[in-house]
Amino acid sequence: MKKVFRTILFVLLGAVVIATFIFLWKKSQPKIESYEIVKPQIQTIVKKTVATGKVEPRDEVAIVPQISGIVSALYKEAGQFVKEGEVIAKIQVIPEMGTLNSAEAQVTKAKLNLEQSQMDYDRTKLLYDKKVATKEEHEKAKTTLDLAKQDLQSAQDYLEIVRDGIAKRSSSYSNTQIRSTISGMILDVPVKVGNSVIQANTFNAGTTIASVADMSNMIFKGNIDETEVGRIKEGMNLKISVGAIQDQKFDAVLEYISPKSTEDNGAILFQIKAAVTIPKDVFIRAGYSANAEIILDKRDNVLSVPESTISFDGDSTFVNIFKGTEKKKQQFEKQFVSLGLSDGINVEILSGIDSTAQIKGNPINDK
Repeated sequence: MKKVFRTILFVLLGAVVIATFIFLWKKSQPKIESYEIVKPQIQTIVKKTVATGKVEPRDEVAIVPQISGIVSALYKEAGQFVKEGEVIAKIQVIPEMGTLNSAEAQVTKAKLNLEQSQMDYDRTKLLYDKKVATKEEHEKAKTTLDLAKQDLQSAQDYLEIVRDGIAKRSSSYSNTQIRSTISGMILDVPVKVGNSVIQANTFNAGTTIASVADMSNMIFKGNIDETEVGRIKEGMNLKISVGAIQDQKFDAVLEYISPKSTEDNGAILFQIKAAVTIPKDVFIRAGYSANAEIILDKRDNVLSVPESTISFDGDSTFVNIFKGTEKKKQQFEKQFVSLGLSDGINVEILSGIDSTAQIKGNPINDK
């Protein structure tokens, strides 16, 4: 029994040794590499660059109050359309006590002046009717009375402005009613009822009540690398792809290229702007991220090959032309070519080969 077991063990060990030897022998044999055979194609080569950015309204206006106070009412909200002059909000004025007391004192003073002028006028008119006072004295008393009435009206108007923010005589021009300065869509209303707001003045931009923009006039605003900016110019056509709107591109015309660069993580970028044509049935929200494709150069119906088939020999370029198979090994011959425009995938062939050439391509991996 032991003898049989020993025999089987030797047989298995011999089989393992032979299998290992065969495996190593096969591994040591040179592998015959095979390559794809590529034929030149007639196609259009387009070289383009891509600028990243966003689509936003050309004109976005911040509506700022001309008087400080507290928001007492909001009549519009974000997403609604407004016309120029339409009321968006109302401001309640909180008067400053010192100014209010001064305005009230001016009204009191004006009333006293008016009472005195009225008495002088009545007395002068009585004397004038009795032919005692002259006409000049009568007219002077009347003028003084009219001026006193005007002073009282002005003092009352000033008190109303200080106390209420607007005089009753000019209520249609009230600063407490915040009106839109343009027609368009309200993009944002950053305040709420009860918020304090500050008027626009020389030292302060004021509190924004609402942002309004004409959403029918949109532009693409993006950045392009310094290596590409020299190849573009105003008036070039662009194709805008909006990330939120799939499978649709919009036409645009380049309007502006910044004369000054900005730096972003070590990259030198230049800002560009382009007018975007938006169809009436498409709604673009302000701030959508977008990419702009800019065609830098184009060759129509030219002979081209994949750029991966091109090899370099110093300043020269060549391809490997298939000449047949010998002992199961593909044979190739170097052929120099002149190149034209490349789009990064395919490259134009100016001379060296024709459309019948068979070119060495990528290796074929045997699995």
